[in-house]
Amino acid sequence: MPELPEVETIRRQLEPLLTGSKISSIEVLDPLAVAPASPEAFKRRLRGRAITAVRRRGKYLQLELDTQDTLVIHLRMTGTLTYLQLPMPKEERQRLRLLLHLDNGAGLAFHDTRRFGKAFILKAGDSQRYWARLGPEPLDSSFKAAYLGKILDGRTRPIKSLLLDQAMVAGIGNIYADEALYRAHIMPTRPAGDLDDEEIRRLTRSIKATLKKAIDLQGSSIDTYRDSQGRKGSFQETFQVHRRQGEPCPACGTRVEKIRVGGRGTYFCPICQK
Repeated sequence: MPELPEVETIRRQLEPLLTGSKISSIEVLDPLAVAPASPEAFKRRLRGRAITAVRRRGKYLQLELDTQDTLVIHLRMTGTLTYLQLPMPKEERQRLRLLLHLDNGAGLAFHDTRRFGKAFILKAGDSQRYWARLGPEPLDSSFKAAYLGKILDGRTRPIKSLLLDQAMVAGIGNIYADEALYRAHIMPTRPAGDLDDEEIRRLTRSIKATLKKAIDLQGSSIDTYRDSQGRKGSFQETFQVHRRQGEPCPACGTRVEKIRVGGRGTYFCPICQK
């Protein structure tokens, strides 16, 4: 699933390309992609609208419109967004769910193999309430150890499960939780509220450093993820533990182990993360 680094990579690429463009027409090839809105209502709200900004909240991409509405795209597990010149070659229309035609002759194509991704429009007055359900952004300057400590205080859930909870911290998924916990030398099954002040400081630094490095490397392509130009990310080439079961830990040489935490495959070093 595209996580914060992948969506932020796409946002940075699309911002200069989309800002100021107008949506001239819309193709809804899969009504499920825009449900519960009807394809006709979805098109009516977007047709002729200018894109004024491209933002991100957690794992969601936000296209701000000149009506003060927001077109939100959630890629979920297998969604991809590609900026390309139109018309599209016929072979590239396979698994195409949504296509925005822009006034400069380009298009924004939403492909999604498993059809879990969504595109929806938030009315101007609904945005603040909708995004309040997400936790803080881990790359914001306000996200400090003291702030994370308040989130963890008294929590008995495993620290990895808490990091994956979007209501606690926005944007972190399975890949980056594993890598951040390894970098901080914290066992994924530790009760979140048991971390001491030094461990919380290490984890805060680790989360930020892991996400920033992943953004620099344009995300992780271990399944279907591609950026807006159709290219793979390369952070997967630097994985320390994620998907490295049975391989030696880069620090101590102990074999990386895999367990399940909160139903998610979880990778860790049993020595470095005691």
